[in-house]
Amino acid sequence: MDMMFEAYLTHEANSKSEDIPATTEPVWVLGKKYSAMHNLEEIRKDITSRLWFTYRKGFIPIGDTGLTSDKGWGCMLRCGQMVLAQALIHLHLGREWRWTAERSCRDMSYRTYLRILRMFEDRRAAPFSIHQIALMGASSEGKAVGEWFGPNTVAQVIRKLAVSDEWSSLVVHVAMDNTVAIGNIKRQCFTPPRHIEGPSGIMDSKSPSWRPLLLIVPLRLGLSEINPLYIKGLKVCFTFKQSLGVIGGKPNHALYFIGCVGDEVIFLDPHTTQPTASLPEEKSYIKLDQVEATDNSYHCSFASRCHILGMDPSVAVCFFCPTEKDFDSLCSQIQQQIVLPERQPLFELCSDRSCHWSPSDESCSSTASLLDDSVKFSTKATMAEEAACIALEDFDRQFDDSDEDFELLG
Repeated sequence: MDMMFEAYLTHEANSKSEDIPATTEPVWVLGKKYSAMHNLEEIRKDITSRLWFTYRKGFIPIGDTGLTSDKGWGCMLRCGQMVLAQALIHLHLGREWRWTAERSCRDMSYRTYLRILRMFEDRRAAPFSIHQIALMGASSEGKAVGEWFGPNTVAQVIRKLAVSDEWSSLVVHVAMDNTVAIGNIKRQCFTPPRHIEGPSGIMDSKSPSWRPLLLIVPLRLGLSEINPLYIKGLKVCFTFKQSLGVIGGKPNHALYFIGCVGDEVIFLDPHTTQPTASLPEEKSYIKLDQVEATDNSYHCSFASRCHILGMDPSVAVCFFCPTEKDFDSLCSQIQQQIVLPERQPLFELCSDRSCHWSPSDESCSSTASLLDDSVKFSTKATMAEEAACIALEDFDRQFDDSDEDFELLG
């Protein structure tokens, strides 16, 4: 097991000098505000608790490609895994849950955490493995296994894979055309998941409740570099409690940005190659040392940082809303802190949209009044409506060339 940590420890040693700076400016990590002068250890605990997915080597070949490592091509796929894993941690364990290396397998929260981690293992059967993401990219997005993804592509793949996760019943909505359509999202979140059945084996007639939402907004913030007009709005996104960070990177270098301090962004870097590692079956969890070495390799003690202008302009901003109230609050914050104050906001809000629709100031109603009314939808949503929502997003993408617009990050 000693070899398991060689790259991991090297990464820690190199990253310590790039750790949180000594500053009086607030430090934001996934919507939580810290003081670098007074909360340094809390910041590091928060960062360490994020699941850190990196390149791996020695796993079962992906499909018939013969590829047993994602080194050199899988960094954006790993960033997508980190965002999705963080959504599941939020959902099943809460934002304040903290990981420690010394846990008991009798601890139910730790067992839940291990269940989440197993979903991302490097094996075909894991629902969110590098295998599943790469193969879904090939079958639905036209990206050959081993080809780099852009932020929009990995978001679309996550959206399709999440449908199979019955445990979480997560709705992944990818907002295209720089527009968050509130009505479409709410209809999708109030649609019952496909697996819900009543006592007789048919759909339960009880009114559907809100399904947790992972909202991903792919954006292009410049041509070859970020337009300074967008810096304030991008930084504001990290301050929302619903923040799940930003998928993006530096040119040709995909990264998962989890926060900011001043004009710098804080990120987790997947560019460390570790041996593939698997947890034993849950029934085999007898002693902690059976899972400790593998578990530790999924956590990074020190994040890195870079100036926000050093980011590639192709990004995807991510938010998690476990309740309808959280989503309404997010929309209100976006309207008040991003849309209204900015001459050229990061993205827009609108009440609704239909097929092959392009946003404009005239077609978007007053979002502020819409939020005051707290848009509600009929409780008679059906499974067919969920399928229609997914079909609508795919239909819209026929007219969207954003895959070409996004610079692919390696």
